[in-house]
Amino acid sequence: MRILHCLSQRPSLTGSGITLAAIVRQAAIAGQEQRVVVGVPVDEPHPEIGGLHEEQIFPLAFGKPPLDFPVPGMSDVMPYPSTRFSALTEEQITRYRKVWADHLSSILQDFRPDVIHSHHVWLVSAALKAIAPDTPVLTQCHATGIRQMELCPHLADRVREGCSQIDAFAVLHQGHADELERCMGISSDRIHRVGAGYRDDLFFAAESAPEPALLYVGKYSAAKGVPWLLDAFERVSIRRPGLKLHVAGGGSGEEADTIRTRMDRMAPTVVQHGQLSQPDLADVARSSTVCVLPSFFEGLPLVLVEALACGCRIVATRLPGIAGELAPRLGNALTLVDPPRLETLDRPLAEDLPAFVDCLEAAIEKALAAPPIGDPTRAMPETLAHFSWGTVFGRVETIWKSLI
Repeated sequence: MRILHCLSQRPSLTGSGITLAAIVRQAAIAGQEQRVVVGVPVDEPHPEIGGLHEEQIFPLAFGKPPLDFPVPGMSDVMPYPSTRFSALTEEQITRYRKVWADHLSSILQDFRPDVIHSHHVWLVSAALKAIAPDTPVLTQCHATGIRQMELCPHLADRVREGCSQIDAFAVLHQGHADELERCMGISSDRIHRVGAGYRDDLFFAAESAPEPALLYVGKYSAAKGVPWLLDAFERVSIRRPGLKLHVAGGGSGEEADTIRTRMDRMAPTVVQHGQLSQPDLADVARSSTVCVLPSFFEGLPLVLVEALACGCRIVATRLPGIAGELAPRLGNALTLVDPPRLETLDRPLAEDLPAFVDCLEAAIEKALAAPPIGDPTRAMPETLAHFSWGTVFGRVETIWKSLI
C-alpha cells in the first residue's frame, strides 16, 4: 500500500508525534510505501520520523512567510513555542488553510496514496476530502480536536462539515468514540478503536528495583494537574526525606514559566530533565518507582504504558481512557484518583482542589508503600502485548485495507 501520513503540528515531543513515528516505523517493517507531511518551525527543516529518509518527508515551515507565526499546537500549552488557534485572526486561518491545501496538493501530484492517514480531528483533516476527494482518508483522534471545538467555536462548523466527509476515524478508547458521535455527528460504523502503544525495545524494567522515586512526564500545565502534584509531593516528601520527583517535559508561556519557577525553588528534590528523547525517557522511568499523571483531560496517555513497562506503579486521575482502557488490565498496579469537578473541559473548580490534593497525596503514599512490580513482561505479559505498537499497528493496517 501507499500511505500518506499528515500531522499539522511538530512531529516531536507530543503523543500524536510519537504515535505517527511508531505507525510509520511499523508500516515500514510491513513493506508499505510511505510519505509524511508535517508542520515544523523554520529552524527544524529536517525532522526525523520513524526512520524514513529525508526525501520521504515533506515539512511545511512556520515562522516565515506565508506562515509567519509559530506552528499552531493542538493544546494551548505545548512543549515548544507555538500559536494558539484561538489567537489566530480570520485572515491567518484562511492563509493557514490555503497554504496547507497547496502543500498537500503539490505532494499528491507526484505521490498517489491508496490511503491518507491524518492526525487530529481539526482543520487540516477537515480539508482533506476537498483536496483529494477520491482518496480514502483515515483520521486518528487524539482528543484535543474535541477540546479545540470548545475553545474555537467560530471554527467548529467548518470542521464538522469537512470531517463529515472523512471515510473512517481511529480513536484511542470508547470515550473518544462517544465524543465523536456527540460533538461531530459521526456515525459509529465509521469509528474504530485502535488504542495506543509503547516501544518494547526501549521501555523495559531494570534488573533490580530502584530506590523509591516519583515520575511525571508531560507539559508544564495546570490542565495536567502539575501545581497540585507539587502540593502533594511536598507533603509526602516531609515523611520521606530524600524522595525525588523526576519531571520530564516542559512548556512555553506564562503558565509554564510559573510552574518551572516553582520547581526550580523545589530543587534538588524536584529534578527537571527537560524534553527527553524516548531512550532517555526510558532511562529516567527505570530509575523511578511511581509514575503520577494528575491530568484533568487526557486521551489514552502513552506515558503510563511506557512507565508501567519500566516497572513503575501508576497513579492517575479517573478519566475515561485511563479508567476504561487501562484500569481493567493494570489491576493493582494502577491507583485511580477522582479528579475535581471542572468549570470547563480542563479547568477545575477551586473549591474541590484541597480534597483533590488530599486524595493525590494518599494515592502516592499507597503506591510508594506497595511492593515493587518487578518485570512487567512476566507479571502482566498479556497487558503489555495488548499495548505494543505492533499490536496497535495491526489494528490500523486492518482499517487501511478495508478502505481500499
